[in-house]
Amino acid sequence: MSGDGPVPVRVDVEATDGAARAGIAHTGRGSFPVPAFMPVGTRGSVRALGADDLDRLAPPVVLANTYHLMLRPGAEVVRDLGGLRGFTGWDGLSLTDSGGFQVFSLEPDLDEDGVSFRSTYDGDLHRLTPEGAAAVQSDLGADMQMVLDICPALPAPERTVREATERTARWAARGRAAFLDGAEARAERGLAQSQLGIVQGGVDPALRADSARRTVEVGFDGYAVGGLSVGETREQMLPALAAAVEHLPADRPRYLMGVGDPASIVEAVALGIDMFDCVLPSRLARHGTILTDEGRLNLRNARHTRDPGPLDPACPCPVCARWSRGYLRHLLLVGELTASRLLTLHNVAWLLRLVDRTAEAVRDRRLDAWRTDVLAVWG
Repeated sequence: MSGDGPVPVRVDVEATDGAARAGIAHTGRGSFPVPAFMPVGTRGSVRALGADDLDRLAPPVVLANTYHLMLRPGAEVVRDLGGLRGFTGWDGLSLTDSGGFQVFSLEPDLDEDGVSFRSTYDGDLHRLTPEGAAAVQSDLGADMQMVLDICPALPAPERTVREATERTARWAARGRAAFLDGAEARAERGLAQSQLGIVQGGVDPALRADSARRTVEVGFDGYAVGGLSVGETREQMLPALAAAVEHLPADRPRYLMGVGDPASIVEAVALGIDMFDCVLPSRLARHGTILTDEGRLNLRNARHTRDPGPLDPACPCPVCARWSRGYLRHLLLVGELTASRLLTLHNVAWLLRLVDRTAEAVRDRRLDAWRTDVLAVWG
């Protein structure tokens, strides 16, 4: 497909179980199965992993972080080195966030035009606008980019959430217009890029529904729900999520941003969510916390010192097939860099497989039973 205009991300739904669905999402450069978990490659790399590891894991999509890449090495550098594909050496599908979540965690100066913030690297002052976020992400060249939104931490006063939601709607229209204006430049690079809008609204179902309707009216290529899993409970999150999903089109992907814990994933799939991303598997791995079918495993625990068994007997990943808990614990405790790589490989593989198994449950119309099993361990 050429990059001469908007590239809708079309979802072909192949199976449903209640509101949950399984199928194939089609981008301008390839397709991927949904539900899908996207590992996070913050600075152009999933922490501790290389492109060859990604080839082995075969994630459907990898997310890269706009905020970090625009600061180091700079979006123009990534563009001149072939975009994310050429820069990272990984040919799979990619998505860039808008940078908004990281920016707003820095308590920036916010006005109607955009946001000013200090670099976490050198303290230099930077400016990000809806138009600028679209241009930076076009330079990065991911297959999918996100519009700039405002993500208040929760809990927050009702007025703060409402103002953020209103401004997100105004920024959505500006960001979409800028993205469409850049179509010719993307076409010259052969870039078939899509842009996804973001629903905000805190934990207020009515505000979420209104934000979803307004975001759809702008007319994006796909849709995301942001501003959840940022301090609220799961009991608060799910009704707000359901209210948003109800107003999102069935033929476009529905992406729950920043969520990767197993319980929330299966709950969100049951509500009709298709895509997830989170740093959870790599962050836990660095600290010796392992994802298994029996729950979290603390590899630093002394009881694993002489354990010859795999991290998870039920896991078919290459780490579980080859190395023992005792050996991996040793690498972790002596600070070998290999430990981060191997434990991250396992955790990412385990979470990818969890989502695959959730998709299988949808296709077999047994999601309720699978959800019950997952929540019994992770709920």
